[in-house]
This record gives sequence, C-alpha cells and structure tokens, in this order.
Amino acid sequence: MENPSSERRVLISAQALNKRYGTKPAVCDLSLELRAGDILGLLGPNGAGKSTTLRMLSGCLAPTSGSVQINGVDLSESPKLAKTALGYLPEHPPVYPELTVDEYLRYCAKLHGVTSAQQDQALQSAKNDCGLNEVGNRIIGNLSKGFQQRVGLAQAIIHRPPVIILDEPTVGLDPIQIREIRKLISTLATQHSVILSSHILTEIQATCSRVVIINRGRLMYSAAMSELQAKAQAEIITLGLRKPPSLDELNSINGIKSTRIIAEGRIQVECLAGHDLRETLADRAVRSGWGLFELHAARKSLEEIFVEITTQDDAAMENAA
Repeated sequence: MENPSSERRVLISAQALNKRYGTKPAVCDLSLELRAGDILGLLGPNGAGKSTTLRMLSGCLAPTSGSVQINGVDLSESPKLAKTALGYLPEHPPVYPELTVDEYLRYCAKLHGVTSAQQDQALQSAKNDCGLNEVGNRIIGNLSKGFQQRVGLAQAIIHRPPVIILDEPTVGLDPIQIREIRKLISTLATQHSVILSSHILTEIQATCSRVVIINRGRLMYSAAMSELQAKAQAEIITLGLRKPPSLDELNSINGIKSTRIIAEGRIQVECLAGHDLRETLADRAVRSGWGLFELHAARKSLEEIFVEITTQDDAAMENAA
C-alpha cells in the first residue's frame, strides 16, 4: 500500500498542534504528515487525544496553537478552500435518520459544492464504492449500524476529496461488519489518502501503511507499519545462569539490543531484528562457565510493543513527580 517515492505530495501537514481546555492539555506539540498514497493510522488508548487531533485536522476545532495545511492551503487562513480537499467521518456518522440514503447523499453533495449537473454521477459513484446501490431508497434510520457507517463514508467521499479522515470507523460494529468496513477503506484508499484513528492495534495493522501512536496528547511513535511489525520479529531470550556475567559483558555481544535482570540469576536479552542468538549465548555460557540452567526464546507481540510505547510517557511523568 505504501508508495516508497520520496516525491509524494504532502496532503496534510500539522505542525506543533496544541489544544487546551482551560488549564488541561488535550494535545501537546503534535506534528504529523499525510502524503499521497498513505493510509495513516492514528493509534492510542482511550483518552489519548485522537478525536481532538482529528477534529483539529478537519477544521471542526480550532487549535490553541499550531498550524494545519491541507493540500498546501492553510486551514486557518482559507478554511473553505482547505476543506474542499477533505472528507470527514466523525465517530458518530452525521446522518439524518429520517431521510433516504439518496436524499441524504444528494444533500451532502450540494453542501460540498457538487454542481447540479454532476450530482447524479457523484451520487452513483459514491454508492458504488460504498456498497449502497441496493439501499438508495431506504430510510437511513431503518438501516443497520454497518450500513449507516457506509452512508457516513459515502458522504465523506461524494465530492472526491484527496484526503479522507475517519474517526474510529468500526466502533460499535460486529465482527462481520468490521471486516466489511476494513475492506471498504482499503478499496477507497486506492483513490484517496486516508487518516483513521483507533485504540485497537489490529485495526491499524490490518488497514494502514503508516502508524502514529499518541498518548496523553503527545506523539510517542511515528513510522511505517512495516517498521512496527519488524519490532515484533526481534527475539526475546530468557537466560537462567548460576554465575551470571555483568550486563555490560552481555551487551558487548553482537546482535544484542538490550538486557535486563528479571530475577536473581535470570536475565532477559532482547536481540536486534533478524538476530537469533540462542546458539551464540549457549556456547558463550558454556565456554565462560556461567552455569546455564535455562534458555528459552519468545517474540514480543504487537500488543506488548504498543503497551511499551504508550506507557513510556506515564513512566516519565511518574519519575518527574
């Protein structure tokens, strides 16, 4: 999904965003970019500031400080022009339950400035992409939650913006509906660049090419999804040693990323990705007389890595206190 070209156009650029509610910070000095061809996942625990960030990126909420550019247009200076390049689906789809699907989407097309001559085509195209052809005459309030979410997606793309922002697009859906919406987002991403938020790692993993992790409104991690997945390929080796060496001696072995004592005579070794050091450590233990009585390897799950990243800030604040 990810285009390796460094020349891809920047569609959203957010610089040093801050949002405070009174004295309470919700987002702190957050910067991010969305480039053409990206599906960017905004990941974080509940209350991390994801929805606040997306509301600022979409122009629904003014930042306390910082700037947002959409398709090269400053959102604060030319909001109407900037928003023409944007489709937005908040956590709760902004649908009118008393309207039919066709009535609602035609209304949204008018709001987005789609001309009368283009509305029929825009309506049909959005329904095709979102799987709504069979429900155009149905009352929205009578549709399932999954179909209402599809209607919300259709209103976000009906004017064919280069950028779509989706806030928790699968929240409240059943497993079948979740898979359908994920597939739909991947299809839409062939024509649009996407930012979507979630507190569920598997959601981001299944859909996104890049990931930004935030906690307490702060940026904790930003990289290609493949880089995060590579972290899960690193071996974690637990050694049981009767005469353990110093951690410095262990850290001098090529391929070891970090070491820590987890109990008396037991050391956990994290290897660099692609390095399996089980044989090396066993051989070293025998030759050096470390008294090896235990050695087993495991891999960190993506969930464990996510927890580590999001708790870094918590630990730092506790230490500061």
